[in-house]
Amino acid sequence: MSGDLVVLVNPEAGRGRHRDLLPPVLDRLAEADLPVRLLDARTREEAQAACHDAVAGGAAALVAVGGDGTVHLALQAVAGTDLPFGAVPAGTGNDFAVETGVPTEPIAAAAAIAGAVKAGRTRPIDLARLTGPGRAPMWYGAVLAAGFDAVVNERANRMRWPRGPRRYDLAIFVELLRLKARRYTLRLDGEEQVRNAVLLAVGNCASYGGGIRIVPSAVPTDGLLDVVLGDVSRATLVRLKGKTYKGTHVEHPQVHTYRARTVEIEAEGITTYVDGERAFPLPVTITAVPGAVRLLG
Repeated sequence: MSGDLVVLVNPEAGRGRHRDLLPPVLDRLAEADLPVRLLDARTREEAQAACHDAVAGGAAALVAVGGDGTVHLALQAVAGTDLPFGAVPAGTGNDFAVETGVPTEPIAAAAAIAGAVKAGRTRPIDLARLTGPGRAPMWYGAVLAAGFDAVVNERANRMRWPRGPRRYDLAIFVELLRLKARRYTLRLDGEEQVRNAVLLAVGNCASYGGGIRIVPSAVPTDGLLDVVLGDVSRATLVRLKGKTYKGTHVEHPQVHTYRARTVEIEAEGITTYVDGERAFPLPVTITAVPGAVRLLG
């Protein structure tokens, strides 16, 4: 490989707890024997533009140091290209990295990336391509939420108090009190069904939110999307929450799973979230794209 090893860093990933790891991570990446260049970006918009510029400008590879949000930004630039991509898990949620077999320790992940760069070795990993009316396509690596979790995220993002994690906890409490099933129209590879549900997730990978295995059967190398849909009561939803970390919630008789290459979703009043980031309001179409990214490590 030739060119710079370009690095996107989120210094606040993991609420800043990995900030001191950046120098040794960069030292490990330098073992690839390529110039290492940090992107200068202070906002999401600047980061997105800088990643696209790096891809267009002849970078040897792009590496994201952070959590799923940082990876999500970088994927928008590398998806569907031949540019190798590396993920150094250093965030609160590192689901894409974990589910694709990246070492969970940041310095070890950086060393694996450097070794792969020197060897010219990459692995093809699937991504999901999200489209909606009047929207430019968006890529995601882990999970799309279009049910209760999406509603909670939307409420939490509107709240100005309290600050920190307790805001999300309060949003969960409020939305549990207001819980109601939504009417969804799903088309799975063109086959339509209409269902009531409070849970709906579409996974390229199995987990989101830092290890919640919401779509436990999803594998990012099979060219398929996995769908989990559940119409459960408030009490059952609370009981199932603990089971989602092991993925055993799908054993409940009112939780259904599907698999398809293309998933279309329609419902009223839902804004989707992908890899923890706010995405498109429904309706949307999600398409599995095999080998959409060349992963280092």
